[in-house]
Amino acid sequence: MLNLVLFGPPGAGKGTQSSNIIKEFGLIHLSTGDIFRANIGNSTDLGKLAKSYIDKGQLVPDEVTIEMLKSEVNKFDDPKGFIFDGFPRTKVQAEALDEFLAEKNSKIAGMIALEVPEDELKERLRKRAINSGRTDDADPKIIANRIDVYNKETAPVKVFYKQQDKLHLINGKGSIEEITKAIVKTINAIKD
Repeated sequence: MLNLVLFGPPGAGKGTQSSNIIKEFGLIHLSTGDIFRANIGNSTDLGKLAKSYIDKGQLVPDEVTIEMLKSEVNKFDDPKGFIFDGFPRTKVQAEALDEFLAEKNSKIAGMIALEVPEDELKERLRKRAINSGRTDDADPKIIANRIDVYNKETAPVKVFYKQQDKLHLINGKGSIEEITKAIVKTINAIKD
C-alpha cells in the first residue's frame, strides 16, 4: 500500500494536486477539509464542533480529527493506498497516524510538501474565495491567522517526517502541470 502525506499551507494547491495524483496512481484521497466541510454542510455534531474552530482560523482538536480519519480509512477494504491531505497537522496526529497504519501493517511512504511564498498564498486564497465561495478564504484576518497557525503549529510536522527520511520538498509555485510533473517524479522515486 502506498500512503502519502500531501502537505503545505492553505492555498498551496493540495486539492488540485491530489486530483492529479489520484489519476496517476489510483490512490484514495482523504482530505480532512472536505470531510469537515461535508459535516458542516450536514450540520452534524462533528461539523458544528469543527466549524467553531475553523471559523476562528484554528485547528480542530487532535482527538476529533484522528478518530474521524480512522473512520474514513476503515471504510475501504483493499485500497492501493491513501493521499492524506490536511492530515497530520500536528506531531501528535503524525504519531497517531503511524500507530494506526502499523496496526494495518502499513506506513507512510513519504511526505510531499508544497512550498509556496506567503504573498502567493494570500493571493490564491483571495481568488479561491471569489471563485468557489469558500467563506473561510474571504477574510484577510482569517487568512493571515490560518497561515500563522500553519507556520507555528503545522509546519513542524515536516521535521517529524524529515527525521524519518520521508520529507520531499516540491516547489509549489509554477504551472499546475509543472508541479504535477515534479510530484509524480518524486512519488515514482519513493515507490522504487
